[in-house]
Amino acid sequence: MRRREVLKLLGGAATAWPLVARAQHKMPRVGFMGNSTAALEANLVNSFRAGLRELGYEEGRNIVIDYLWAEGNYERFPALVDQFIAAKVDVIVTAGTPAALAVKEKTKTVPLVVVAAGDPVGTGLVQNLARPEGNLTGLSSIAPDLEGKRLQLLREVVPTLSRVAMFFNSLNPFHVASVRQAGAAAQTLGLKLQPLDIRSADDFDSAFAAIRKERPDALFILADRVFLHNRQRIMDLAAEQRLPSINAYEELVEAGGLLSYGPSYEDMHKRAATYVDKILKGAKPGSLPIEQPTKFTFTINLKTAKALGVTIPSQLLGLADRLVE
Repeated sequence: MRRREVLKLLGGAATAWPLVARAQHKMPRVGFMGNSTAALEANLVNSFRAGLRELGYEEGRNIVIDYLWAEGNYERFPALVDQFIAAKVDVIVTAGTPAALAVKEKTKTVPLVVVAAGDPVGTGLVQNLARPEGNLTGLSSIAPDLEGKRLQLLREVVPTLSRVAMFFNSLNPFHVASVRQAGAAAQTLGLKLQPLDIRSADDFDSAFAAIRKERPDALFILADRVFLHNRQRIMDLAAEQRLPSINAYEELVEAGGLLSYGPSYEDMHKRAATYVDKILKGAKPGSLPIEQPTKFTFTINLKTAKALGVTIPSQLLGLADRLVE
């Protein structure tokens, strides 16, 4: 049989194949909504993909993943969610409280797996961690006195610490609790905080001007994707002003920050694949408990320490999960 005849026969068979049968073989579609850009969140995406591969999923073979990026602008979230809804994705995966709230406001039916939600109950995402109900489940990044532990680490590295500039984002509902926790910890440690509200890239110039004027002893960067997206800009300022920093994200240390301590975001993105798998197999997201972090990472940039003339205590070097040299 000639090739043309074979193709014609196959084409006819495909046309005759019932639509219902073809629908049964439809690949599941996942919408991955990133807070930043593909380049800046490559490690998180790779961790998510690795988790899927371990569960037997391979992009293009038995699963489709659509990627959309907010590029550090939270105002883009609603439009991105609309695109996923129009594409009829089977589940949305995103990180952080603002992104999760944007999805929740747009749809009550499309399943949502949120990664690193700061305080799911306190910010109104869910009523109960054990049984979240509705269309949302995932992983939380909340941990007892996390901001206090970060300030304590900074104080151990800089014993003469007195005044600390703190970057927070008032558009992030989780930061209400974070700022309160940081303030209580600072009072206990005898530190004075200089809170600087940064809601978008447009606010950095005024924040940087305040730092140059007030001349704090260090920087304290809370967990927010605006800071992750603009990490090099922040760390360039820290280098210019010779400011040691404690950060929520390891990526800021890779960009030149001194210290980071917090949940492993890569680990949480990998764990998110397990939730996606369960939902695709029929589980209701509202019946899947929201996990709290179990793996934390402490990172020190030795190159930055040397440039700042900071001596890292030996006990902290022994506790570090990673040393950047």
